[in-house]
Amino acid sequence: MRVNWRADHQAPGAGGAFQLTIHSAVSGRPLLVAVDHPGAGHDISYVHESPRTFYGVVRSTDLDWFFTVEEAVPFAGQP
Repeated sequence: MRVNWRADHQAPGAGGAFQLTIHSAVSGRPLLVAVDHPGAGHDISYVHESPRTFYGVVRSTDLDWFFTVEEAVPFAGQP
């Protein structure tokens, strides 16, 4: 999966943080931490997980945040 994320608008002097954890939608258990970033920032994280239904849990302090998740689709093409 490709996780595109952004955390911004950190107040001056604030110790903001952004963490995104992927959880199983069946059991609710955490599967992996996709992003764990102190303060404002943005990036793309690549994580591997078996195909399943999941949801994201965000823990954030002193930041506005946004993320998208894109799943890879296997493709076999002719050269």
